[in-house]
Amino acid sequence: MTASWNCSKRDEMSSDSPKIETFGEFWPYYLSEHSKPMTRRLHLVGTLTGTILVVLAIVSSNYWLILAGLLSGYAFAWLSHLFVEGNRPATFKYPLWSFIADYKMAFMTLTGRKF
Repeated sequence: MTASWNCSKRDEMSSDSPKIETFGEFWPYYLSEHSKPMTRRLHLVGTLTGTILVVLAIVSSNYWLILAGLLSGYAFAWLSHLFVEGNRPATFKYPLWSFIADYKMAFMTLTGRKF
């Protein structure tokens, strides 16, 4: 397995690409950047692990767990883009929409809904 950020395909991250203006426009782009099942699985693991750690941080007042939750969530996601999908995470340009889309994709996966 080689690690590389693939910039050869259409890349919304480049500065000359048109800016995505709405979440409705972002969602199809997000799904195209998460086309491989392993990428989606790793995102699900990261999202669930990160969420559990943040909830535990709040319940236990151990706020270091928030950092662990963020690191866990992003580690699974970014490693899946680097090693599985071969592209740049959308988080770099669209952090809020990427966060929302991660949860939407997780919810759809957990409830058996198709993308």
